[in-house]
Amino acid sequence: MDPHLRDLRYFVAVAEELHFTNAAQRLHIAQPTLSRQIRQLERQLDVVLFDRNQRSVALTVAGKELLEGARKILELWEVTNVALQEAGEVLRVGIQSSIGRGLITDLESASGHRLALHSASWTDPSSGLAGRQADLALMWLPVPDTSRYRWQVLRTEPRWVLLPENHALANQETIDFADLADEPFIAMPAEAGAARDFWLGADSRSGRQAKIGAEAATAEERLEAVSLGLGVCLLAENNVPMYRWPGLTARPVTGLAPCELAVAWRADDDRPTILEFAARVLDGGFADNRELPRVSEAAAHV
Repeated sequence: MDPHLRDLRYFVAVAEELHFTNAAQRLHIAQPTLSRQIRQLERQLDVVLFDRNQRSVALTVAGKELLEGARKILELWEVTNVALQEAGEVLRVGIQSSIGRGLITDLESASGHRLALHSASWTDPSSGLAGRQADLALMWLPVPDTSRYRWQVLRTEPRWVLLPENHALANQETIDFADLADEPFIAMPAEAGAARDFWLGADSRSGRQAKIGAEAATAEERLEAVSLGLGVCLLAENNVPMYRWPGLTARPVTGLAPCELAVAWRADDDRPTILEFAARVLDGGFADNRELPRVSEAAAHV
């Protein structure tokens, strides 16, 4: 019968302490139990591992050989065990209602990790990261706090505008943002922070405040508000199909920087699983055909 890992741990403890009582305390077991297990190990291997007398314990030549091998075996098992735990770990991914759909399967394939969804509202710009309901989050840049989060861009895409079919600009193939600047917009709640400003096109308004026609806390509320003619709203190109609705149309917008979808995680979360996830997604080339994924400046220093 081959020795168990437990027997090797017991042996290594005695070999390092060279004292059965101290080794038993280190292992949190009774000293007679430890002595019995070591004698049993010697019988299994048919060697003497320790020279014992009333005053001292010393390793034999065979004991020194086993110590070197046992340490390697135990170290290899620890590495393997961590990998097994991480392979079986389910990572929680925070998403907001208008992003993340259709991405999870691709991310699982690219990363090799099992993922579970945590649905977050627009009132939580961290998508569950801040409250630790999520390990990772899919979010449109900018992140809510660059000092608290690291991120990696997955894809870059143009911004479009959703507006009623009878809108004066609806017949244009593309719409310049300058022609939309004075339109009422459907805004995210104030709690959305930087995301609210971004989806109002604040980066292209030269400091001019957007005219707010209504606020919406969910994608459904936003869709209804545009349908009622309360305002227009900006969307990511790949999210346009989610906003198909009778009487509404969407058009690409020029004069706006593109939007960037990123996977983000807490800056203080240095679990190998999280960092490996980001690395595998990058190495796997998970991105659209317009732009390869890139690591944010903050993430590059992780």
